[in-house]
Amino acid sequence: MSKCEQCIIRQLNSLQHLSKEELVRMSNCKTSKIIKKGDSIFDEGDRLKGVFCIKDGVCKVSKMSENGRNHIISLVTRGDLLGERSLISDETSNLKAIALNDMEVCFIPKEEIMKDLEKNPKFSLSVLKDMASNLKQADNVIVDMAQKTVKQRLAETLLNLEAKFGTNKENVIDVYLSREDIANIIGTATESAIRLLSDLKRNKIIMFKGKNISILNSNELERISQGF
Repeated sequence: MSKCEQCIIRQLNSLQHLSKEELVRMSNCKTSKIIKKGDSIFDEGDRLKGVFCIKDGVCKVSKMSENGRNHIISLVTRGDLLGERSLISDETSNLKAIALNDMEVCFIPKEEIMKDLEKNPKFSLSVLKDMASNLKQADNVIVDMAQKTVKQRLAETLLNLEAKFGTNKENVIDVYLSREDIANIIGTATESAIRLLSDLKRNKIIMFKGKNISILNSNELERISQGF
């Protein structure tokens, strides 16, 4: 189990603002675990008792709607913190997090994080900024669902995925999402997502390599996302 003060992952999130002494104390109380692909980190209704630091892997954070359909709110990846709201709220989680691939995560108990929030202003401000950014992202999702067509949302999602995860040596977006996952991001039926992806492929805007997606014409995707 790596020590927090020696872990480079903390440079990617708010933990970079903690002192060596704070990191040593945190390292002594954290737990590390492997989450297998398809397993949950937490479920809706769970009472989170701390924060997860993603050391490796990707998970999808989703919300179940009243009609029983999952909507993916965000994708959380290496270096991200998950569960910050548990620090200031005693409410149960209204979201669930499922591993998209094998993950390594560290769990930091709430009581330890709270000590740093109370004594370290830079750390507290950084956590608040992250939470504000997440709220802004949620606002944008709501607006997109109300104002953009499914085709626009798909184009925007593909561009965002490439920007967030980059491409691998085969020039495909370096994260695998099932067609159902893509549908759950853009808020449509899986069959509709498959049809729209096929249309983009037929128009030579994207191509498939196996089940992975490669963007061939990002300018055209940008145009579609803007409704032109």
